[in-house]
Amino acid sequence: MKKTIIHDIEIETGSGNVFADLDLPDADKLKIKSGLVIEITKAIRKLGLTQEEAARRMGIAQPKVSGLMRGDFSKFSERKLMDCLTRLGYDIEIKVTPTTRPVGHMVLAFV
Repeated sequence: MKKTIIHDIEIETGSGNVFADLDLPDADKLKIKSGLVIEITKAIRKLGLTQEEAARRMGIAQPKVSGLMRGDFSKFSERKLMDCLTRLGYDIEIKVTPTTRPVGHMVLAFV
């Protein structure tokens, strides 16, 4: 990470993944899951659904919707979160391409 001094304050530019910046295990997975949860929350609000309506539509219990909307996604797999989004009327496209680097990376893009 890049460090800069502005007005005698040291500022460190993040990597783009706050979970990695905090040295959390599975940082890439956490970034993807959190991005999916943000989109689920936006979809529920955009559709004007109550938590109960969203729960029925996504096929999960209302307390789990409440947890998701509060940022608790620890009990959900990426696959389940993607399933919730598709049930809310979203398409998900996964693109796999070779890389020139020794190890590839994952990117989650929302349109």
